[in-house]
Amino acid sequence: MTAKKLLLLGESWTTHMIHQKGFDTFTTTEYAEGAGPLTAALSRRGWEVDHLPAHTIERDFPADAARLGAYDCVVISDVGVNTFQLTRSVFTDGNQDVDRLGMLRAYVEGGGGLAMVGGYLSFAGIDGKARYGASPLADVLPVRVLDHDDRRELPDGRIPAPRQEPHPALPEVAGPWPYLLGYNKTVLRDEATLLAEIDGDPLIAVREVGAGRTSVFTSDMSAHWAPAAFTDWRGYGALWDALLTWTASAVRETAEPAPR
Repeated sequence: MTAKKLLLLGESWTTHMIHQKGFDTFTTTEYAEGAGPLTAALSRRGWEVDHLPAHTIERDFPADAARLGAYDCVVISDVGVNTFQLTRSVFTDGNQDVDRLGMLRAYVEGGGGLAMVGGYLSFAGIDGKARYGASPLADVLPVRVLDHDDRRELPDGRIPAPRQEPHPALPEVAGPWPYLLGYNKTVLRDEATLLAEIDGDPLIAVREVGAGRTSVFTSDMSAHWAPAAFTDWRGYGALWDALLTWTASAVRETAEPAPR
């Protein structure tokens, strides 16, 4: 059996700081990525992960449906709608360009798997800037995206509440789940299945859409909302492997004939 292929979009940022020391100031700039814990956990479980940091999406996003279809699952994490739609060709030159989010919707409806992970630029996002509720993906996600800043900061931490009934997208993990420090507030759609809650809102939900599947994890895959207590948790890798395997399985079932 071939390795499961995953395309991870986002999970990178650049921080530009101004340091004031009396009369004088100076600046520093730092680049960081938050995909390490997830990539390492999935690689240990046989996944092949291609990560496109936010600033590379315009250049390296699959150029056509065939290249996008080579992936079993696509994950969007902490990168907003503008990065996909306002390319330099559109924003600077005023030319037409492919709608990458429209491509992702068609990919799902044709049998692909799509997951969205929470963050400051996921779902609605900080100040509502992520804007997925007004995107081509709005109607295929398992949750309804709000039209305003949807962050729920939980500095005292909350323990997720997984559902008790078994589901292939939610592994059985011995012992209690660790705490999380925040999430994006969303509303579960009638067509979706809720797998875990946090503070009474959806944390993990899944849905079948056309020939494909979608899923959400409304908190983060790494700090700050997912602290070391979560990323170092023994269930971390099992959770992501089960959720993304379920999300990807529609396209794999189509591509691989059943054994005789």
